[in-house]
Amino acid sequence: MPTLGIIGSGNIGSAVARLAVAADMFVVIANSRGPETLQDLVAELGPLAQAGTVQEAAERGDAVVLSIPLKAVPDLPEGLLADKLVLDTSNYYPFRDGRIEELVDNTVTSSELVQRRLDTPRYVKAFNNIMAAHIPALARPAGAADRTALPIAGDDAQAKAEAAEIIGRLGFDTVDAGPLAESWRFEPETPVYGRIYFEDPNVPDELLAESDPGPTPAVDIKAALDAATRVNVAERRF
Repeated sequence: MPTLGIIGSGNIGSAVARLAVAADMFVVIANSRGPETLQDLVAELGPLAQAGTVQEAAERGDAVVLSIPLKAVPDLPEGLLADKLVLDTSNYYPFRDGRIEELVDNTVTSSELVQRRLDTPRYVKAFNNIMAAHIPALARPAGAADRTALPIAGDDAQAKAEAAEIIGRLGFDTVDAGPLAESWRFEPETPVYGRIYFEDPNVPDELLAESDPGPTPAVDIKAALDAATRVNVAERRF
């Protein structure tokens, strides 16, 4: 039975952990505050889940979901994930992460920056464009007529294939959005971010909290990726 390491116990990391144990995967979840702060969560997740240190989640995971703020990536121990398949959920939010010149001037994408800092070739961007609450709500078994798709990006074809297999087991189809240089196509303020997973993507902002998620097939994700235009991340509002 495979083990999924999860570094980051926030909304996205916890949501992925719930899907993993539901798919009969072992989970080792960690955060920056220590395993003792995760006892309620692992009790909820059940016997397939354990709390660990960041080092333990990295070492024991056959693959590792990295779900921490972009600004926290440089704080990870050097070489921690160098030989791991990494599924990174991060986005760049200037108001939270500060001004990063390489991102502001589009020298690199946020994913290229993270991949370089982690020094791992087996790096895939995933789960960054969907609301945490929609992850368990839209997961479906393989072959379901209302199966939702998630975009992924990466420079290593084998890593993307392995990531797609994991994501498929968790309950989603995948759409290959290309290399990390194209990963901006499903970041905040693009047509593939957030709203596409609502039953009514055009619902006003003030009604989003009351709106239901809706299944989003691969064909819709592909069309939205093709329609995306690169945003000025320095002006990103959310």
